[in-house]
Amino acid sequence: MQSRRKFIKNAGIFSAGLLAIQSEAFGFNSNLYEFPLKDFVSQRPPLAERKFTSKAIEAAIVKVKKQIANPELAWIFENCFPNTLDTTVEFEVIDGKPDTYVITGDIDAMWLRDSTAQIWPYIPFVKQDPKLAELVKGVINRQAKCILLDPYANAFYKDFNKESEWKNDLTDMKPGVHERKWEIDSLCYPVRLAHGYWKETGDISMFDSHWKEAMKLVVKTFKEQQRMDGKGGPYSFQRQTAWATDGVPLAGYGYPVKPCGLIVSTFRPSDDSTLFGYLIPSNMFAIEILGYLMEIFSLPALKDEDLVNQAKELKEQVQKGLKEHGIIDHPKYGKIIAFEVNGYGSFHMMDDANVPSLLSLPYLGAIAPDDPLYLNTRKLVLSENNPFFYKGKAGEGIGGPHTGVDTIWPMSIVLRAITSIDEQEIKKCISNLIKTNAGTGFMHESFHKDDVAKFTRKWFAWANTLFGEMIVHTSLKYPQVLKDKNL
Repeated sequence: MQSRRKFIKNAGIFSAGLLAIQSEAFGFNSNLYEFPLKDFVSQRPPLAERKFTSKAIEAAIVKVKKQIANPELAWIFENCFPNTLDTTVEFEVIDGKPDTYVITGDIDAMWLRDSTAQIWPYIPFVKQDPKLAELVKGVINRQAKCILLDPYANAFYKDFNKESEWKNDLTDMKPGVHERKWEIDSLCYPVRLAHGYWKETGDISMFDSHWKEAMKLVVKTFKEQQRMDGKGGPYSFQRQTAWATDGVPLAGYGYPVKPCGLIVSTFRPSDDSTLFGYLIPSNMFAIEILGYLMEIFSLPALKDEDLVNQAKELKEQVQKGLKEHGIIDHPKYGKIIAFEVNGYGSFHMMDDANVPSLLSLPYLGAIAPDDPLYLNTRKLVLSENNPFFYKGKAGEGIGGPHTGVDTIWPMSIVLRAITSIDEQEIKKCISNLIKTNAGTGFMHESFHKDDVAKFTRKWFAWANTLFGEMIVHTSLKYPQVLKDKNL
């Protein structure tokens, strides 16, 4: 099965007007919504072909759609919000425990990052739907299995005996691993999902001995990649490829970093290699989830003082490194958060559409959306001073090296809306997203800044479900925005 990079290379740019499976099961009622059924037929799979159906999510779709005045926006929301459940999940019970395998969409592999991000928007609904709660617990259990198999891998197969097309990468590849790119966020996201589920339900039944061992491995791996001894640690990665961002220099360890408490991330959330090893948005995410681990393992039923102390010490070290090296003075924007640093004083200033990014930090709970430091950083990344911020005839937004120049990721526009405290900015983002669906009713990985018909990945469940999360968020916090028919 293809990696993201190879998929883009082989598939190229998709054109608009792709045929989608149509179903009237949850299509629009023309009398209720006052626009023709023929124009906006649901693009969801027929009911019998959906991977999973949640009564709570279906009810939420109906409720939120009633708040949306723009018919095309309502149509896209209906298609996108349940896309993860409709098309990507495989639920079963293994050894008496729920187990959920979640593919990213058009690639049959489970990324720790994507699987969490795809399921996360459903967390607020789990108390209303026991089946949905079991599905989420299944993802938590499956992620623990993956971490125990290899904490340095980013993507896995359902079958742990399956060998990857990347089995010849120069790293410690194992059966069951699709790709072994070390990314800090790959270990952060499972903690976020588990903590979020627990906070919503109070249920700790999935925090068994296997999950605890996985969490110990998270802390151990983070500590290894602080590289406090000045050496590379147990992980290195090289690949025979023409794609520069798939390779890691200096025998697969990357360019030198000076030990300072920060954690090295060899790759970004885009699965592209870092330039400087200390990827600051991911380190800030790590600070947040280390706090979650301290909270969970302070519970009377799960009390582990040693693990709490390890997480606390590590968190303080990363915070110190962030304060000393991750904040820089910009001549135009003042104090801002760097994208990548090396501990020697060098920094890389850009932002990428994938999460964690500088733009997405409030969404991850890593900083307040009105913090002056964040607002300064936000101004930079949404300007010409970010080399991957593009403006064109089709809209504006952040892209990244992964899909090349002049490509904007709808995900970045969604995160801009979710993290905004400006109602007019939110309207602008939603309007842009409506236009960029290219008539398909779905979000995509990227589109050309001047032509929405040139897009990558017609089936990208993370972007779809995240769009749905943004609309739900807006319906709760800025409901008046959705009342505008002219978005």
